[in-house]
Amino acid sequence: MADEIEVRQGTLDMLVLKALTWGPMHGYSVLAWLRQTTESELRIEDAALYPALHRMEARGLIESEWGLSENNRRAKYYRLTVDGRRALRAETESWTRYVMVIGKVLSATEQPA
Repeated sequence: MADEIEVRQGTLDMLVLKALTWGPMHGYSVLAWLRQTTESELRIEDAALYPALHRMEARGLIESEWGLSENNRRAKYYRLTVDGRRALRAETESWTRYVMVIGKVLSATEQPA
């Protein structure tokens, strides 16, 4: 899609954590879910996803274990930890507030006094 939106700095972790609320997934499944959910309007590069998964694992937000994919191939599956759920909840609240505040600015109909 020509009009893809780039993922803003700092949002990929939140999006991945949300994807993992549905259960354990391997990296390709996370990307597929995000592309499907956003109707491919977000540009999420494979090269950005895997470092994000490793970073979140190092922070204790997700855990991983090896398993077999749908194609019967070895794949690393990621799942949320309690800390990951807590971080997602906090990020969701923060982003919801941020969007609301920015929406107020963009929909303003009066000039400053």
